[in-house]
Amino acid sequence: MMAFPDDPIAAVTHPDPYPYYADLVARRPLYRDGVLGLWVASSADAVTSVLTSDLCRVRPPTEPIPAALRGSPAGTIFGHVVRFNDGAAHCPLKGAVSASFDAITAVRVAEQSAAWARSLAEKIEPTRDPARLSRFAVHLPVYVVGSLLGVPDDLLPQTAAWTGDFARCFFPGSSPEQVARGIVAAGQLLAMFGDLAPALLGESPDTLLALLAREARRVGRDDAEVIVANGIGFLPLQYDATPALIGNTLRALASHPGVHARLVVDPGLLDDVIDEVLRYDAPVQNTRRFVIRDGEIAGHEMHAGDAILVVLAAANRDPSANPCPEHFDISREDRRVFTFGAGMHACPAARLATTIARAGIAQLLSAGADPQRLTKSATYRPSHNVRSALAPLE
Repeated sequence: MMAFPDDPIAAVTHPDPYPYYADLVARRPLYRDGVLGLWVASSADAVTSVLTSDLCRVRPPTEPIPAALRGSPAGTIFGHVVRFNDGAAHCPLKGAVSASFDAITAVRVAEQSAAWARSLAEKIEPTRDPARLSRFAVHLPVYVVGSLLGVPDDLLPQTAAWTGDFARCFFPGSSPEQVARGIVAAGQLLAMFGDLAPALLGESPDTLLALLAREARRVGRDDAEVIVANGIGFLPLQYDATPALIGNTLRALASHPGVHARLVVDPGLLDDVIDEVLRYDAPVQNTRRFVIRDGEIAGHEMHAGDAILVVLAAANRDPSANPCPEHFDISREDRRVFTFGAGMHACPAARLATTIARAGIAQLLSAGADPQRLTKSATYRPSHNVRSALAPLE
């Protein structure tokens, strides 16, 4: 039997963390980890309780912006993006963000995703080797979201490069060098969108940025800086998780050749496959919450200043939420998926992420991609929260 990982953070990149998660769910659904210095929630009930508790926030109250980013362009963006914030301005602006995503039709997102999947596949040839696959998977969501925001095609390659640097600057465990590059990239993104904003907000009323501006004005938030920052914030939110969903889906097909064979015969099953991958091998394994005042969560006394690691991937494997959770079942009924969170900070771009991933995987499979060959040598990338079965970028 494979040894358990040392802790829930090390589990993210462990070859098989799921027996360990099952043990947490069964024996320690919510416990205090003295070594990590935080609480750990793993069961479906505990995870739901934390994510929906009014005691919890997404950032420590004493550090709303990471210290390393304060006073920088990256800190400016971080401070405005609703996914990273709470407070009086959060609720109406979160509603505006969700409404702007809803206003982009499913058909339009699917068409953009399929078009960029074809275009990038022609340029990158991702079926040739795992490194090219990684480049394809990482670029695809940025090109799709960038296009929806209104970024011109000729600026998308540079936008993708800046997004990668910016995203890495606020990941848990980012190095000082990554933070420095991310701050520079954030400044470049702000400058680019500042130049584009007049046209995108005025002459292009159907762009995602214009839709966001319209919805923000509706709730009384018409500050251009806030709107642009949240538009930019859509890019890094897709940068790691959506490529990871592509890679983990290919890995699942490699591990379950019978499912792959069914998918070849009936490509319409791809939605079911992706939905089960989101549960079975979640791209986002955990998130964090911070307690703002004393109170009780899931029967445990919490205190202001406590931090909670919310193990979404373990909740997905809780048998009380999904019977026989160790089985990869694309026909699973009443599937419960915690990967996109719950409550006030549930991801508003879940549909966007799955649509982009679906287009990328469909393009790969139609081009004859062999999931076993492309993923057999892949190891999980170093990360504190994203589980990605993609080879390192070239």
